[in-house]
Amino acid sequence: MQIHTIQKGNTPKSKMRVGRGGKRGKTCGHGHKGQKQHGRHGIRPQMRDFIKSLPKLRGHGKNRARTVNTGKATVYSVNLSALADFKEGEVVSPYTLVERGLLKKYGNKFPKVKILANGDINTKLTIENCALSKSAQQAIEKVGGVIK
Repeated sequence: MQIHTIQKGNTPKSKMRVGRGGKRGKTCGHGHKGQKQHGRHGIRPQMRDFIKSLPKLRGHGKNRARTVNTGKATVYSVNLSALADFKEGEVVSPYTLVERGLLKKYGNKFPKVKILANGDINTKLTIENCALSKSAQQAIEKVGGVIK
């Protein structure tokens, strides 16, 4: 065995020295001063300041999603002129209005309906499960219709 045939064994790696400066640019591993040096409490994102500047709507349920306020039932209006297609003695109800395509179901329920007095009516109709304006009620009763 000669000296030039001897090989070195595994050399231990030197530990990386962190935060001791040099060859790291700007702050050389020393971080920032003040607000930026504290871990989680950095600079606020710009969007947050914008959101904070908007006014709050006070009161229960004002800022809630529509999925939370599902208890509010919307009432759909139908004019007397839309009921001109119905024949004498037919029943007008939310079911028949959906069947004719004048209204749509929401969810799996029939809508609440209010009949308004826009237009004229000449046929006797039976109206069920619908709210009516006073003038619409008078117009229907004048023709001889029945309200249940």
